[in-house]
Amino acid sequence: MRAAFTIAAKDLRQRTRDRSAYVIAFLVPFGLAAIFSLTLAKVSNESEFTATYSVVNRDGGEVARAFEEVVLGLDFVKLKPAATVAEASKLAEDGTIDAAFVIPAGFSATASAGQGGELRVITSPNASIGGLIARSIAGSFASDIDAVGLSVQTVLAGRGGSLHDPAVLSQLVERARQTTPTAVLDQNTAESRLFSSTTFYAVGMAVLFVFFTVQFGVRSLLAERETGTLARLLVAPMRPAWVIAGKALASFAVGIASMIALVLASSLLLGAHWGDPIGVALLVVSAVLAAMGITALVATLAKTPAQAEGYASVVAIVGGMLGGTFFPVSQGPAFLANLSLITPHAWLMRGFQELAGGASVLDILPSVGAVLAFAVVLGGIALARADRLVAS
Repeated sequence: MRAAFTIAAKDLRQRTRDRSAYVIAFLVPFGLAAIFSLTLAKVSNESEFTATYSVVNRDGGEVARAFEEVVLGLDFVKLKPAATVAEASKLAEDGTIDAAFVIPAGFSATASAGQGGELRVITSPNASIGGLIARSIAGSFASDIDAVGLSVQTVLAGRGGSLHDPAVLSQLVERARQTTPTAVLDQNTAESRLFSSTTFYAVGMAVLFVFFTVQFGVRSLLAERETGTLARLLVAPMRPAWVIAGKALASFAVGIASMIALVLASSLLLGAHWGDPIGVALLVVSAVLAAMGITALVATLAKTPAQAEGYASVVAIVGGMLGGTFFPVSQGPAFLANLSLITPHAWLMRGFQELAGGASVLDILPSVGAVLAFAVVLGGIALARADRLVAS
């Protein structure tokens, strides 16, 4: 075992003198994470959701004013004035607002009399989410008015009252004001389940590039085989397994150092939030082991260092794209999200996302287990084919 540590130490000294190692292991992933997070800040999940609406109140009655108060009371809503229906339609068409509510004249009277009334919603074609929420708000308010009116009418039926009575109308409006709308956006809950753009790209680049970083060990082994250095090591008084173990230890150390540096740098310089440090450590270790297993297996198919690097790079890029390191796979078709689970990248992104959202170590154990399964299975196959790596 001492021989393995000696070989690992020798490889690490070589890596520290290799400038390309610093570029691949740290500078490129950190730089890309910084560029992506800065250029895509406007579509960041971290940004607070807001919807801009207009209310064209052509009624002016008590029920209409109650509806305006409901809309104003929603903390994610901004109101833009619109004096006419034509003006509101133009704002919606231009995308200036997400939707406009049009309250027709006589709405309060007909609603309070139990004769119905039309609450119109004009939505922008460019704001599907804001439009859906607007329709939900209007539908919820209409349902609440109907429910309150029915309950008041039921009480009055036994007392001989009338909904045309001003005192009854005031009671109806007051109860409508106090009714909680169905459409409520829980900012904390929504935010806790999502990466910020900075965290997403920091995690994505760290996960993607660890599959490049651990290639140094395999490339070193194949390079020494090609130059004849490996043959001299194999005739030394030590087992061939120690040579492979030494290369693996060096790859593991470089991979761990790379990911830790990215976690710290992105947290301190970019403001990324990774979550529970113990959970992060578990995912980092499992990521490096899975990357080593895949890279070693792919390398057994190569005859030269260049071939090994090419094969491993293709696997890393395809796995990264399918696993969601460049974009959230949830934005694609449902089958893509299911297909992504055949990659360790997807399980790592899922685990890091849960941690960023406040999950505990226990919550991410399924993700850690899945990634370690990739490491054990693929690494085991690579070990079974290890003779191809050391054969001259």
